[in-house]
Amino acid sequence: MALSGFDIDAPRWDQSTFMGRIKHFFNITDSRTALLPDSRLDEAKVLVESCRAGSIPPGTTEEQLFYAKKLYDSAFHPDTGDRMNLIGRMSFQVPGGMAITGAMLQFYRSVPAVVFWQWVNQSFNALANYTNRNGASPITSKQIGVAYFTATSTALITAVGLNLYTKKAPPLVARWVPFAAVASANCVNIPMMRQQEILNGIAVTDENGNKLGHSRKAAAKGITQVVISRVTMAAPGMIILPIIMQRLEKYRFMQKITFLHCPLQVMMVGMFLVFMVPAACSLFPQQCSIAVSKLEPELRESIASKYGDKIQCVYFNKGL
Repeated sequence: MALSGFDIDAPRWDQSTFMGRIKHFFNITDSRTALLPDSRLDEAKVLVESCRAGSIPPGTTEEQLFYAKKLYDSAFHPDTGDRMNLIGRMSFQVPGGMAITGAMLQFYRSVPAVVFWQWVNQSFNALANYTNRNGASPITSKQIGVAYFTATSTALITAVGLNLYTKKAPPLVARWVPFAAVASANCVNIPMMRQQEILNGIAVTDENGNKLGHSRKAAAKGITQVVISRVTMAAPGMIILPIIMQRLEKYRFMQKITFLHCPLQVMMVGMFLVFMVPAACSLFPQQCSIAVSKLEPELRESIASKYGDKIQCVYFNKGL
């Protein structure tokens, strides 16, 4: 098949539909890509950039190009093109998330264990949030430190406070404390880690990618959608799994293998995350849009003065 003129950046699936987006994110959140060496990822980047430049190596197949784009999308930041750290990639969310979440759900009774695993989880989340931020909005080391401290403190206060408050509550309620802590911390962690976007605005473009300015309202919309996605990602495993474990632990055979409860929860969390990571990422388009009429007055007037009413919507990368 002739590949001259092949557009490697053309979406393989329709990104305007949920099913199209979920196919896309199942592709790029494939945990197997996290096992590949950096040299293989760099090879994929070279092939993608060669294709963009119109120079496809002889003998390259369409499937090789699609696979190279899959590796590129899974490991390189969409704004900067830099290789992302392994732990922060969405392809690492399943193995990393299942281990940490499984431990949080297992060791929910002991305050020291709650403190330790909530700290580990927020460290993991902070790195993921920083890695998947909008690359056009830099953040200082001090801001990163403040964001990390604030989110971790929120998670610990929520988890320890609820843990103590639910001592006399039904056992199932206590099992849901980790989710309450994770959800509340996400509402702090993500906005704090991306505070520069809220303070200074996020770069917005027209449909052809031409930069039009920066918008704080666009940033607020994008970050809100990311918070919803992250909470949704964790919710099924952290809400349904405690119900399952509560019922299983009533059986005698489960009472004899308490040492396997943690590995069992880790495995079951993984089963939830395999589906929930791509599903949650697919809730909203990554290339988000907002009507010009909803932008700040000064930006709205700037666009109108240059383009009249030709531009009705602007676009931006909301991050993941």
